[in-house]
Amino acid sequence: MDSLIDIDRRLTDLEVKASFNEDLVEHLNLTVARQQQQIDLLLRELSQLRQQLLPEGGGSAMRNLRDELPPHY
Repeated sequence: MDSLIDIDRRLTDLEVKASFNEDLVEHLNLTVARQQQQIDLLLRELSQLRQQLLPEGGGSAMRNLRDELPPHY
């Protein structure tokens, strides 16, 4: 009889652990999905910033930061 009670207790413990693991996996999936959305947004913003830095001709040369100095320098 003790072995049946022990088996039942162990089975219940495993079910509880499996439930916690399922919740954890779902939470991690949501976190990964949210982070991917943030990465996609940051990539779009980075692309926009790069386009702003490119000269009008669309070449790959970057503007000189000295051209950006205020007039009192």
